[in-house]
Amino acid sequence: MTEERELRLENRHTGEVLFLSRTHLESGEEAIRLRGSLPPGGDGPPPHIHTRETERGTVLSGKLGAVVEGREMVLEAGEEFVFPAGRMHTWWNAGDELLETEGIAYPAADLDRYLQAMFAVLKAGKAGRPSPFYMAHIALRHHATQYAAIMPKPIQRFLFPVLVALGRLMGKFRGGDWPGSPASCIETPYVEPGITQQGVGSGVR
Repeated sequence: MTEERELRLENRHTGEVLFLSRTHLESGEEAIRLRGSLPPGGDGPPPHIHTRETERGTVLSGKLGAVVEGREMVLEAGEEFVFPAGRMHTWWNAGDELLETEGIAYPAADLDRYLQAMFAVLKAGKAGRPSPFYMAHIALRHHATQYAAIMPKPIQRFLFPVLVALGRLMGKFRGGDWPGSPASCIETPYVEPGITQQGVGSGVR
């Protein structure tokens, strides 16, 4: 697979780089292929849940620290990891070298569009201070498949619709070129042939 055929995302604040593409498993199921890297000491995403997608991955270099449903682990190059659908997890670079991983997430669902939107909002904002209006918009439109545990669900259900309504009044969602807009989040390119579920997994998200 060449980088030219993948979608490249980057978080300018953390140095995380992620390459995405779509493929088919041998079963015919759509999956998302992920290749990612994170500099030493870098944090990945906050605790979150993918309600439909299972992520399977392999550490290519460095050390991956992760917590899955409260269980912490540190994995080194050559070791594999799984983030099951519906399980809260987070991850980070637990070593002094560049962390590199690769894998798949299946079924594909909307994970590629969700990641594009999140990276765009993070890139547009200040470090640690992404726009609450754009974050709320992403959370609402992906609520059936993605959940970032930045606050309890009952608070999100009340607060996010309010933020989106206020953002509309302020003109923040006018047109289609605002950070993380649905129009800017395309389906990632297909790269065939497919890979099997017994092969490397996903895991960077």
